Amino acid sequence: MIQSIDYLAILPTLIVAVASVVVLMADAFGAPRRIVGLLTMISLVAAAGSLVVGRGRSTFCAARSCSYVADDFTVLFQAVVLLAALVVVLLSHGEMRRSALPAGEYHFLLLAAITGALLLAAGRDLITLVVALETLSLPVFALVGLRRHDGVASEAALKLFLVSVVSSAVTLFGISLVYGVTGAMHLDRVAAGLAHVPAELKPVAAAGIVLVIAGFGFKVAAVPFHFWAPDVYQGAPLPVAAFLSVVSKAGGFAGLTLVLTVGFWPFGHTWGPMMGVLSAATMTLGNLVALRQRNAVRLLAWSSVAQSGYMLAPLAGGARVRLHEAMTATAAYVAMYAIMNIGAFAVVAVVARRGGRELDDYRGLVRTNPGTAAALAFFLVCLAGLPPGVMGLLAKVVVFKAAVGGAATWLAVIMAVNTVIGLYYYLGWAARLFAPARAEPTPVGRAAGIAVAVSLAGAIVVSLVPELVLHAAALAVP
Repeated sequence: MIQSIDYLAILPTLIVAVASVVVLMADAFGAPRRIVGLLTMISLVAAAGSLVVGRGRSTFCAARSCSYVADDFTVLFQAVVLLAALVVVLLSHGEMRRSALPAGEYHFLLLAAITGALLLAAGRDLITLVVALETLSLPVFALVGLRRHDGVASEAALKLFLVSVVSSAVTLFGISLVYGVTGAMHLDRVAAGLAHVPAELKPVAAAGIVLVIAGFGFKVAAVPFHFWAPDVYQGAPLPVAAFLSVVSKAGGFAGLTLVLTVGFWPFGHTWGPMMGVLSAATMTLGNLVALRQRNAVRLLAWSSVAQSGYMLAPLAGGARVRLHEAMTATAAYVAMYAIMNIGAFAVVAVVARRGGRELDDYRGLVRTNPGTAAALAFFLVCLAGLPPGVMGLLAKVVVFKAAVGGAATWLAVIMAVNTVIGLYYYLGWAARLFAPARAEPTPVGRAAGIAVAVSLAGAIVVSLVPELVLHAAALAVP
């Protein structure tokens, strides 16, 4: 049977995939670094613009089940991925010059990883999701270790590689068990099979579901699958750390949310409590360890782990009647988190230009770089969930509501305690900005300045009109 392909449905992913080859060839034929970066940005903008064209379409279908679906859920997550990736490319401009990174390889690997993230949001069968995970993960190994003579970067790349290999094996084993029970790969057919699985096969199905969740847990840095994140974030180039923290995490949560709510919902009574325990452990450990950090990147790494716990919380209910609310809450939180965290990484990249890696290096930043300091203060307030960072506050309110609605009141209590813990290190970092100055003004490059400005504008707009994201998330969930 020959399948027809709806190229409009896959257009955003196709544009980025083709662009990855184009930038590599352009570099091979001697194109300047600036041209290679410009081509990358143009492809991301074009892919973002094409989201509207393919919205509501699907392709690679067989008997009413499709492997690629460009519904509103897909469009929302792909928009988050592409916009965050644009900021990463802007941050990469200065990093490539300082670290002498090869422009062609760097942008090729970056676009290849973005392709995987876009595919994760659109995939509707287990094989497509696994391929998307690998397409996202494999280029990131090379990106982390692209500073070839940096031992710390090489160690970080090796850790990420080993963890990802294990997670891939675990995921594939889980999928094989699910397929053995249901005889299906498409998520809708998997759900139908799980709804009528014989009693003697239910333990096998439950084991497969748990293993698949564990595989995605590595990708989103959920406890106890988180241990790679701090060292990898610290060893990677800062734009790559930002990519892992935002773009890679958004793709991972898109895939995990789809698998649980579309494919595994008949076993919500099995994975719901598991997600609750993972959520509580992730946010608690992430916040407690973040309290002890003195390095800015490691603090953001542990903060990112804690934020994953909040994103997992809406899925703790596991009840079919609550899945719409759970998907909406997770999608809204991921979108808002992406804006806040990519902005914080943008400012860290600016301060790192003068060698500032420790939190004490931010003392007096409001006097030496007032605009940059104001942006970082606002991002930290958003991450803490305090006014005027209304977007962060509403993001937490949404997941609180979803947790309570999913009969996980105990988890809401743990979230409240962790929110208070998070206040300490976020506000402690912000307080350093207003301490007596200890450094000279840091020059802000044009590309990095644009990245900070774009992130700050997005954070302010969403804080003033949070309905933009909340309404989009509600409409995105079927």
